[in-house]
Amino acid sequence: MAFLLNTFSGNRLERASDRRNDPDWIAGQEENPHALALALWEGRPLIEDHADGPRLTWLSMPHAMDLTRDRRAFLGLWKDAPVFAVEFEGAADPAAGPVMGLGAFHEMRAAAALLPGHEAAMAGAAKSLFDWRRRHGFCAACGTETRDSGGGWRRACPACRAEHFPRVDPVVIMLPTHQDRCLLGRQASWPAGRMSALAGFLEPGESIEEACAREVEEEAGLEVTAVRYHSSQPWPFPSQLMIGLICDVSHDRAAPDQTELEAVAWLTREEARAVLAGTHAEVLPPPPIAIARTLLQAWIDAED
Repeated sequence: MAFLLNTFSGNRLERASDRRNDPDWIAGQEENPHALALALWEGRPLIEDHADGPRLTWLSMPHAMDLTRDRRAFLGLWKDAPVFAVEFEGAADPAAGPVMGLGAFHEMRAAAALLPGHEAAMAGAAKSLFDWRRRHGFCAACGTETRDSGGGWRRACPACRAEHFPRVDPVVIMLPTHQDRCLLGRQASWPAGRMSALAGFLEPGESIEEACAREVEEEAGLEVTAVRYHSSQPWPFPSQLMIGLICDVSHDRAAPDQTELEAVAWLTREEARAVLAGTHAEVLPPPPIAIARTLLQAWIDAED
């Protein structure tokens, strides 16, 4: 199947989710002489300079286990070779210590702009997984400390037997359009001039379409009349799924709510092209790794 791959999607690993729950199988994968591990520290992947450009640094599994003890997770199989992720803890940069000379740790957004797509996807998945594990060390049902299970994809409570799995928070992100213009908004915390698509978390009992309509009305005072799905994007900050939409609205009298958005701007396609080209006099585009940029490009390309 061919489909659009946004940044942090396109992971080529076979997840082996039907086998990773077997502790004996996981132990065998850890002992596989071909097993490799990518390394994270504070959510930052270890990256080396390569002849073809920046690439993830791969550690042998024995080396990785010696350095990080039990802070590891099984990511999947690459041509039958097991691939793991390990996490360094502590304030000291491991690149100045245990992994000196093997690369540098890069903040995940910056890393995503450097790495090939499938490597950014693996690193993003590992970050989300470790972030979840760090926040779910105790059982939500009884408060007992949980134990790692399922190759790192499950936390098991030894007291009440509850099982806890990684959570993914769905977010609608949409580009409102009216006639031949689209709407961008900006948050006060962003760099001066930066504008992007509107976005918000889905609420319990709410459909994607309903969430889109609610967020657009709340943030910009516009009524959504139609919603079209475009694509999605895993977003490991800490673990969201961005559901990319383009929606029609009934009028162009947008009013930013001054809570989520401090300003909005309607753009023609010509103006939107200038934004993406970096030549617009006032508006800076969404970052290249963001699905908001993909939505804006898709709307431009849809011109008849």
